[in-house]
Amino acid sequence: MHSPPVDSPSRTPGSRAAMLTAVVLAVLSVLLLLLVALSWRPLLSLDSDIARTTHRWAVDHPGPTRVCRILSDWVWDPWTMRAVCAATMVWLVWSHAAWVPALWLGATCALGTLVQQTMKAAVGRQRPVWPDPVDSAHFTAFPSGHALTATVVCGLLLWLLRLYGAGRVLWRTALVLAAVSVVGVGLTRVWLGVHWPSDVLGGWLLGALMVALAVAAYQRWPGTKRP
Repeated sequence: MHSPPVDSPSRTPGSRAAMLTAVVLAVLSVLLLLLVALSWRPLLSLDSDIARTTHRWAVDHPGPTRVCRILSDWVWDPWTMRAVCAATMVWLVWSHAAWVPALWLGATCALGTLVQQTMKAAVGRQRPVWPDPVDSAHFTAFPSGHALTATVVCGLLLWLLRLYGAGRVLWRTALVLAAVSVVGVGLTRVWLGVHWPSDVLGGWLLGALMVALAVAAYQRWPGTKRP
């Protein structure tokens, strides 16, 4: 009897699904980038309407605004997310001697930072300006670095949990925490008036695209562990 054929690393179903997801996310990311770069009026109008409304709420409700600043500037700050990434890399090497996943994780996070900074410089979109700001931020607006970094780090950590066989309770808890973090950080950036809504959407899309590409690349690498 012949043993059933085994997919090569480059042809696994997981790799194909990740690549298909990456293609869809890439199309959506490019479309949004074009609309922002070309200053498409309906998008700018929607951004402005939402930003003005949320800024008025932020000024009128200092308590929730203070909470948003703590969450955005400390809990979900990109440097906090990068620290979580670094700690996970140490854990992978220390507990499992898993150098390939650790380097894969670190390289993807570093690439995410490079992509966001390069795109910010290339697009050059100005942040919202208010006569009574509740927070401040530097550099240009598109895409949101907070949203992109949170999406990349949380997405990769969820993938690693599946890779190492996390139990149902741990997986569901991590999934809820990741969803709250990714959505929450985007909402706080708009609430605080330092990003347009489409900046956050762009960060989410690009972050998810990077996760999909990273997963596809990992699955195509010969000899790597599969979930």
